[in-house]
Formats: sequence, structure tokens, C-alpha cells
Amino acid sequence: MAVAYVVVFMLIISSSSSSLSKSASGCYESIISFGDSLADTGNLLLLSPSDKLPLSARPPYGETFFHHPTGRCSDGRLVIDFIAESLGLPLVQPYMGGEDADAGGRSFGKGVNFAVAGATALDYAYLEKRGIHNSLTNVSLGTQLDWFKQFLMKLPDNLCVFGSDNTDRRNFFRSSLILVGEIGGNDINYPLNQGINKEVAQSFAPTIVNKIGLTIEELIKLGVETMLVPGNFPIGCFPIYLTQYKTSNKEEYDSETGCLNWLNEISEYYNKLLQEELSRIRELHPNVTIIYADYYNAALRFYLSPSEFGFTKGILRACCGAGGPYNFNISAMCGILPASSCDDPSSFASWDGIHFTEAAYRVITQGLLEGEYTTPHIRTVCPSMSRHPGRYEY
Repeated sequence: MAVAYVVVFMLIISSSSSSLSKSASGCYESIISFGDSLADTGNLLLLSPSDKLPLSARPPYGETFFHHPTGRCSDGRLVIDFIAESLGLPLVQPYMGGEDADAGGRSFGKGVNFAVAGATALDYAYLEKRGIHNSLTNVSLGTQLDWFKQFLMKLPDNLCVFGSDNTDRRNFFRSSLILVGEIGGNDINYPLNQGINKEVAQSFAPTIVNKIGLTIEELIKLGVETMLVPGNFPIGCFPIYLTQYKTSNKEEYDSETGCLNWLNEISEYYNKLLQEELSRIRELHPNVTIIYADYYNAALRFYLSPSEFGFTKGILRACCGAGGPYNFNISAMCGILPASSCDDPSSFASWDGIHFTEAAYRVITQGLLEGEYTTPHIRTVCPSMSRHPGRYEY
């Protein structure tokens, strides 16, 4: 059965290459993505041996839109999928397994995704030396940047449309939107999950942000012109942490949302540092467009007013889980019996206690495209982006 999931997934992503359409927005003709599980469209699944597939390869993952698991950590589409739709582009294909595009496989002419679920901004070895363990993958942002450089070396073959001179590379970057993240959240998640105190977890933030900044500067040297860089979500609202750090001390919870204050403060601190770093880089490179995506406040809206966004079944509870106050059990996570999925994922914001539902990702994306949750506003950069991400069919 595990092998079957991989085969089915490969057939799907292969067929998508025949459906490539010209960008409806006129702003960007392709998307290049780096990140973790919030943006992974199948890389971890394709990297995993058939006998050790990730939970995202098991039902009920993918049930809402794709009707089967695709390697996405949700019941359906992610922010990157909705952004692609808003640009009139096909869903962005994972880099793994597509390197033989010149031999009749997938073409990356409309985008390529290097994001891997579980990935960190800091190198695997750096974290291991500090007692931080990543059981999902040894892929870091540095690994993904190396893949990107390999991709560029094979640019003509991968795109099947451009020549090999520098002009063609510049034209490719000029018409590409680069998503740098979300990445770095796991560098804080892993210490917290492993019981390391909050002060130590938060102390990683400056180093994480520095790594992201260095990567952005490296991308600029390579010729990238437009980047969208998301911050972290309000992690104090996630069922995994509400379960792990449950306390009778009411003062630790926000009275409006029920989220854990100290965890959200870690996200706020990290996001502040990231925005300061992006401002610094903008001053050094005024001809490069760097857009900050405020994931934190785009998501916080539905914790403050859940019914307004259709989340009527308990905003802090996971749709897919195995019981408990927040429907999260670390020993029976979504995809492992006895965990089961709710009847209507669109009425929940949290899918599996760690990641959002497709409905929540749609709201977040609409907040980026329509609201005031990008700096500079993404519509000043690309005025013709669709205000209402629709449904792209494979």
C-alpha cells in the first residue's frame, strides 16, 4: 500500500506538467519555493523510503481537495497552492523526482518547490551539537539552497524553454516569485517539543534570522529579484502546545483567544527580528523587492473571531486527532489509529494539531492578498493578482 501511494502521487504530479498554463496575472510566470511542512507539496514523501513514509502519505491527509494523500501536511491545499492559483499558475511541483525532466519527465517551467516537511533553517549538524534532534529529515535551508544551485546549473533542461546565457537567467528570475519560507519555525519547535525550556528555544531566534538573511543575500547574488518571506504563526494557539503545556494557571492564557501567551510571545519576538533583518537587506539592495508576509496576524484573526470565518467546531481543537481537550494525542497523531478525521474540516482551523486545514490556509492567503498582511503590500507589486484564489485542477 505504501508503494501504491508513491506511484499514484508520481502519476498525478506527472500529469500536472501537461496542464501548464500562461500566468493570468501577468506578474510572474513561475514560483520557486523554499520552506518546511507549511509549503512542502511532496518532497518529504518522495525522499522517504517506501517502508517509512511520513504521516502525510496516509489517509485522511489530502481528503478535502485531492481526495488522497499527496505529501501535503493538511486535508487539502496550502498557502503556496492558493498563491499559485491567484497567479493563474499550476500547483508548484516538488523538486524531488523531477530531475529527469529532459528525459520526458516533469518540467519545472512554471515553478519548483524545494520545501521539505520538518526542515530547519539551521543546519542539522549545528542543531545536533546543541542537543536538538530532528527525527523527520536532515534537510535544512542550506540543503535547499544547494538544490536550487544545482537546479540553476541545469536551467535550460529543467525549463525546456530557455537558452543558457545570463540574459535568459535574468529573464527567468524577473518573471519568478521566490517564496523563502515559512522556514525557521522548526528550529524553535524541536527544542520546545523535546522539553527544552522556553528561554533556550527563544535564544535560537537571532541565529535563525541571521541564516535566513544570509540565504536571501545569496539568492540576490544569484539574480533573484522578488521574494516573499513569511514570519511564524501564533504557535501558542496550536493544539500540540496547548496539550503539551496545559496548565491550571489562567494567567498564562490569552483571555480572548485561549492561546498560551508565552508561546505567542516567542513567535512575536522571532517575527520582529525577521522584519528588522528584511529592512536591513532592503536598504542594501533597493532594486530587489522583499515582501514580508505576516502569517501571525493573518491567522490571529480567526482565533479572535472564529465564527466570522466559519470555524464553528472549536477553534483550538484539531479536526484530525484522538481525543483530549484539544483533540491531540502525541501517541496517536493524525494518520495513526485510533485518530480519525472530523466530518467537516472546513469548520476547523487546525487539521492535525500542528498544521492548518485547507480552509484556514485559504483565509490566511486571502489575508495576504486582500488585507494588510504583507509589507510592502503584495498588490502594489502585482496589482492583478486574483483577490479570490480559486480551484486549480490538475
